[in-house]
Amino acid sequence: MMSVLENTAPAALAAPSDYWQRSREPLASLLFILPLLLLYEGGILWLGPDAVRNGADVWMQQLLQLVGFGGYLMLPLVTVGILVAWHHTIRRPWRVPGSVLYGMTVESACLATVLVMIAHLHVRLLSITGYAPACDLQPSGAFRWFCASLVRFFGAGIYEELLFRLVLLSLVVSLVALLGATRQVQLAVGVLSTSLIFAAAHYVGPHGEPLETYTFVFRTVAGGFFAVLFVTRGFGIAAGTHALYDVFVGMPAS
Repeated sequence: MMSVLENTAPAALAAPSDYWQRSREPLASLLFILPLLLLYEGGILWLGPDAVRNGADVWMQQLLQLVGFGGYLMLPLVTVGILVAWHHTIRRPWRVPGSVLYGMTVESACLATVLVMIAHLHVRLLSITGYAPACDLQPSGAFRWFCASLVRFFGAGIYEELLFRLVLLSLVVSLVALLGATRQVQLAVGVLSTSLIFAAAHYVGPHGEPLETYTFVFRTVAGGFFAVLFVTRGFGIAAGTHALYDVFVGMPAS
């Protein structure tokens, strides 16, 4: 059976142009997010009642149940199936150099750091106007809380990007295309509308937060950031950046 992951030596690292293309491919995205997907689903089982499932995860699970595809493992299987089917349609090789996955990790960490800097800039701009956004208080660093937080962050990276970017953004772009709009208009409408929906979704449901202008504006900006990454760098980079951003800002500094 053909291996999907090439064991490349340092001398055979992907050239920059090759990395730029290969890292955007669905197979690279699948292999890149697979550890996060396994940790999230395994963590939910291990944590049991202490686990808080991601909202996008819950909504998509409910949708699958409505159409007759219930079961705990159905959504992760659908996620894998979408990426495999997508890769099949583009007729690219079923191999991913290890150097591409290493590069995607570094790139995601760098992009997550950029978004952290944008968040800090947003807070500073608000402080100039005299508005002080409330900060979430982190509980003491219990090991179980630490694990639950990581699981939640990984789930957000995968399933929020799956719902709002891979599914919803693609759907909006396709619908706008039917109206005869140019590619630029399709993407602009898709990015803006899904970013607003992404921000609004954080205030819906039993675990939704109280609506605040500060958090809504920033989440809209973050949604646009992830949408642009999805369009230009692919699903894997968008999901990895999202997960690492949540880790960077969600974990206590000490």
